Amino acid sequence: MMRTVDMIFDGEVLRPEQPLDLQPNGRYRVTIEPAAEPEEPGEWSLQDILGMACDLGVSDLAKQHNQCLYGLPKR
Repeated sequence: MMRTVDMIFDGEVLRPEQPLDLQPNGRYRVTIEPAAEPEEPGEWSLQDILGMACDLGVSDLAKQHNQCLYGLPKR
């Protein structure tokens, strides 16, 4: 089984950017190569942003944003 996994090096340890379904204490061979830098937010298209949207189940988010963000009581 070969696959590509993006990781972040914190100066000591490589940390995967997503969970891995690997066996604990299993032996694996890792090949290191630089990954492309993520795009700057200014380079995102409207389609990219729409693809990240999710339904929060709140019908009045614009009116009640403080309650949603900060847990304040509804007005």
